[in-house]
Amino acid sequence: ADDVGGGHVADVLWHMPTGLVDRRRAVTLAAAPVGEISTFTLSVDGHEPPPNRRLPYRVRCRDATGFVTLVFFNAKPAYLGTLLPQGSTRVVSGRLDLYGSERQIVHPDHVVPESERASVEIVEPVYPLTEGLTPKVMRKAVMAALARAPDLPEWLDAAFIAQRRWAPWKRALEACHEPTEPRDVDPANPARTRLAYDELFASQLALGLMRARRRTLPGPEVKGTKALIARARAALPFALTLDQERALAEILADMARPARMHRLLQGDVGSGKTVVAALAMLTAVEAGFQSALMAPTEVLARQHLATLAPLAAAAGVEVTLLTGRDKGKARARILAGLADGTLPCAIGTHALFQDDVAFQRLALAVADEQHRFGVHQRMLLAEKGKGAHVLVMTATPIPRTLQLAAFGDLDVTVLREKPPGRRPVVTRAVPLTRLDEVVDGVGRALRQGGKIYWVCPIVAESELIDVQAAEDRHRLLAARFGDRVGLVHGRLPAPERDAAIEGFAKGGIDVLVATTVVEVGVDVPAASVMIIEHAERFGLAQLHQLRGRVGRGTRESTCILLFATPLGETAKARLKVLRETDDGFRIAEEDLRLRGAGELLGTRQSGFPEFRLADLARHAELLPIAADDAKLVLERDPGLLGPRGKALRHLLYLFERDQAVRFLRSG
Repeated sequence: ADDVGGGHVADVLWHMPTGLVDRRRAVTLAAAPVGEISTFTLSVDGHEPPPNRRLPYRVRCRDATGFVTLVFFNAKPAYLGTLLPQGSTRVVSGRLDLYGSERQIVHPDHVVPESERASVEIVEPVYPLTEGLTPKVMRKAVMAALARAPDLPEWLDAAFIAQRRWAPWKRALEACHEPTEPRDVDPANPARTRLAYDELFASQLALGLMRARRRTLPGPEVKGTKALIARARAALPFALTLDQERALAEILADMARPARMHRLLQGDVGSGKTVVAALAMLTAVEAGFQSALMAPTEVLARQHLATLAPLAAAAGVEVTLLTGRDKGKARARILAGLADGTLPCAIGTHALFQDDVAFQRLALAVADEQHRFGVHQRMLLAEKGKGAHVLVMTATPIPRTLQLAAFGDLDVTVLREKPPGRRPVVTRAVPLTRLDEVVDGVGRALRQGGKIYWVCPIVAESELIDVQAAEDRHRLLAARFGDRVGLVHGRLPAPERDAAIEGFAKGGIDVLVATTVVEVGVDVPAASVMIIEHAERFGLAQLHQLRGRVGRGTRESTCILLFATPLGETAKARLKVLRETDDGFRIAEEDLRLRGAGELLGTRQSGFPEFRLADLARHAELLPIAADDAKLVLERDPGLLGPRGKALRHLLYLFERDQAVRFLRSG
């Protein structure tokens, strides 16, 4: 099994065909459908070599019903002479096309003598290929890999396999690579579903092993008197929701145990996660430890500081901000304070976790927008504190399926209630052809003292084009509203970006034109209008996040989704869901259904496991089953030492989840 998982043989096995070519259709030229692949028995009439190499080489052939020309580019005449001798009969397979009124086959896929007909009249799987890789080479590699794949002991429960009518893994693998019908290449077919389940199961088992190991790792016992929490609560303008109270109780109970906490706190936009984290951080300080909060951007780090500072001040605790911008003496002073423990509470970007930052007694590390940091960064975070408790926060509501897949190694707390005072946002979809009316509406909102976000779309993979779109929109609005219009995009230097956001929050900027950098976390209660241009290009979860930036103050808020016509079906469904609900969890479930998992969290974000065979949108119902099965296995055989446990070690190697097996050996 080491051989299969460690080498790249398994990579070839997991590379699944996405279509098939059926060469079993043996027809006459007259009966053959144009534009499709068929297999013919042809007599070779004659060769027509071109006057120069740049022109195609043609071979005239026929059967009893008509004529066809075989066309070859960059041909070697001698080779074609032996492949298609004049007067011979050949079995030829390829796509039949019309060139004018003449039938032709350009570069036939197969040309063999009649005695080898059986080698042509077959069904061939079609694989996704990278440049320079031909179908023949790919097929050869797959066949060689299948030949080397061993018969491994069954790792799935016998009754479960029988109930699902699944084949053993090797037979399932062969069935996927040797399709005979179009349905055989569908991800929902039984053979492929079995392999998808294997992969999901391997992933859940690995996460379960990591989780079990974490529970054996010592963590600091953090117990406070709740005196600081009481002072901070008194400074809050509102009482905590029941959800927040429950979340805080779960987190404090975890921190009081001698084992390390790894908890995910997920709540919709504006559900009050930062306040819960702040109270937990104060408890760590009260117990004589340090706490730290890491945010993905400087803007967000400053915002968390704004939420935390008044609570910490009420409790008499100093909070420090450390970002990549702190240099020289200022940075040295902060580092010294963290190292000797005189600075109890730090907020920052990933600058907090660089090598030269040392904490004296870090007991609680909080990471915000965790799906941007993968499992490995989570581990680094804990290492900083030599066993600190880790609390991870995300405002992206994650459907249960994804939660299991991405955060199966964490305990999960969900905040579903919105704090009092959050007003629903009126959502309208408006075609881009009415842009002028929308700009007039901006003028009206400004006269009434409102502040407006104008979000420009992600145009292409190229950031430059995005920036251009934002700059063009900024020019148009500034021509009308002057200096009251600001601009924020990813290419701006951080100080300029922060200044624009600061100006929007507190100063003279009332319209903020932005690319999606405002998506996560910017908190401006006065903002009451969110305009999203080309809303059809955004994912549902992203649109929901953006909409959550307004409706935080006292005034009635509106979100305008500007879309280009005609709208595709998926885009229509997306905009409809947004108009109907503001429940982030329902929106996330719908988004998963409409777009699939990779898209939902953004494939480029490192925290999400990459699946080769499982497609979470298609195989969603398998994940909870795999999670329960993995849990059961680890309860009965935590060391994977029994017969099924040993078979499962093969499974972990196959899917390169063998780091989990190494945990077993070390633990």
